[in-house]
Amino acid sequence: MIFYKLNIYIFFLFFFISECFAESLFKKNNPFIFIEGGKFIFGNNNGEENEKPQSEKNIENFYINKYEISNLIFKEYVSLSGNRNSYFFDHFYLGKDTHPVVGVSWKDAKDFCNFYNADLPTEQQYERATRGFNGNLYSWGNQKPSPNLVNMGSKECCNPDNKDGYDATSPVGQFNLGKTQEGVMDLTGNVWEWMDGWYYSYKNNNDQEELFRVLRGGSWKNNAWKLRSTYRMAYNGDFRYAGNGGFRCIKNIK
Repeated sequence: MIFYKLNIYIFFLFFFISECFAESLFKKNNPFIFIEGGKFIFGNNNGEENEKPQSEKNIENFYINKYEISNLIFKEYVSLSGNRNSYFFDHFYLGKDTHPVVGVSWKDAKDFCNFYNADLPTEQQYERATRGFNGNLYSWGNQKPSPNLVNMGSKECCNPDNKDGYDATSPVGQFNLGKTQEGVMDLTGNVWEWMDGWYYSYKNNNDQEELFRVLRGGSWKNNAWKLRSTYRMAYNGDFRYAGNGGFRCIKNIK
């Protein structure tokens, strides 16, 4: 009986140490930035129909990852959790350790965040973190996107452009001039980011079908219009073959 209890104790001790070690690695490579809550501008009356109507929202304080989740961090998570790797984990370019992980479904991203006692950001949290309190169009403000600010595509929709120095994804945190006021990197451009919850219309929340998830922020293939902080893309949450879609996590303050 004593031997049995000792084994149980060792098992739980090992589990606790493993979880703490995992979380410390995650925090070390991608710290959380504090985002102050309060009233902010949500939506955009000058955008697409699904960005309307613009309204004022009130949000609680929260934390958000400074960087998009990198391939290195995701590989560590896979080894610890036993969950599947990203579709492009061994790609010669997209799979580089310092680049954002791509080729992940909504559930892959959600499971990652939950493993570290975190979650995906809601659309409101994304806009507050990206736009600040003044309703900025982009993470850095309202200045037109340029190669020194963001990893983006050409003026024509959905074509890559290497004027920013990269043919596709860039290492996380490369565009320091494009960071938010709080210091969060790449909320605009580089890769689209999965949001928590379902895609829905701002105009009517009643009896809406739960068909699509939401991606925000634009990517290395997109022009200035799709990089806007209010642009919303409805997307199949099960799809994991996109080379320009990734994520980051948030932590709510309880």
